[in-house]
Amino acid sequence: MNRRHMLLALLGMAALPKLSLAASAIQQATLGAAWRGPNKNDPYFAGALRADWDRKKIDIAYAVPLPTRPHGLLPEPDGGLLVVGARPGGWILRCDADGKIVQQIDMAEESASVRLNGHAVVSANGNLLYTTETNLTTGQGKIGVRELKTLKKVAEWETRGIDPHQLLLDHQGNLIVANGGVPRTSADKKYDLHRMDPSLVRIDQRNGQLLRQWRLDDPRLSLRHLAWSHAPLDADAYLGIAIQAEHDDAGKRSSAPILAVLEGDELSVPTRANDGFGYAGDITAAYNGGFALSSNQAGLAQLWHPATPDKLTHIVELEEAYALAGWNGPGKGGGVLVATGLGLVRWHPTAKAALLPWPKPMALDNHWVLLNEA
Repeated sequence: MNRRHMLLALLGMAALPKLSLAASAIQQATLGAAWRGPNKNDPYFAGALRADWDRKKIDIAYAVPLPTRPHGLLPEPDGGLLVVGARPGGWILRCDADGKIVQQIDMAEESASVRLNGHAVVSANGNLLYTTETNLTTGQGKIGVRELKTLKKVAEWETRGIDPHQLLLDHQGNLIVANGGVPRTSADKKYDLHRMDPSLVRIDQRNGQLLRQWRLDDPRLSLRHLAWSHAPLDADAYLGIAIQAEHDDAGKRSSAPILAVLEGDELSVPTRANDGFGYAGDITAAYNGGFALSSNQAGLAQLWHPATPDKLTHIVELEEAYALAGWNGPGKGGGVLVATGLGLVRWHPTAKAALLPWPKPMALDNHWVLLNEA
């Protein structure tokens, strides 16, 4: 990609309003992130990265060494993080805003047969932590119900599927869970893909009972990551589901859709536009009720908007565009912070695009979260 092409890709979105950028007091964004060194065997860390727009620089606020590769992260009220090990996850770790590990759960000590699937969410009352898990003996998906303060498991619910991945709360505090549907060995190797059974489920927060289950027509479309278009306290919010195609045929994978949307009680695929790989790595809320989806294999982040539901519009074209986080920016939200191979890319419908290089050679992992703006 030449320099002109890169700048055009960063600025992108010619179809969106280009409002003049008013003076803004927002100078920094702090993100909870996970990363390793530039080499595949380098150790992993989680911590906070502080992006300073005026200085055009990223600083590492704190960094915590991790036992193995991480996946999902949850922000804590004190500026710390809850970090979940990547599937098959063997640990949950809590650190404070100074980078001190204050709690760590070893799944092998808790259970010989259950491992984490990489994501967690806090209950509506703030007392519990729900984690997606798999029983390695049976292959069945589980929800671990844990005390948030101690991380101790107090209950275990069925997800009515296999390979559960991300989970969120709906406007009533119930759980929405993406069952990826991919059969996996205890070493996380995929097998018997003809038996795939992905689904989206709503589970009662009070007792773990199944309230609703949805499936797409194509069972080779694995449902993985989730995002609400805006706060789920609003019952009219869209739920976006990032899809990863698992077809045997490369042609079918490359033409597969990468987004499903739950609107009310209807699950649909609004567009066949995709990334050329059939693999959406992350999803976040974006511009005016839409979603941004990343495709690291294509080096691409795209915007979907309900006003033009059959389209995906390129907003970032850079190698390894992957982790996404919503960014308020100078306007009323709608921006996206994208982790790429070169650094952090800032996109907003009313602000100038920006790229800040990483503070040292490092490779960001799949997900990150916005901790605060200042």
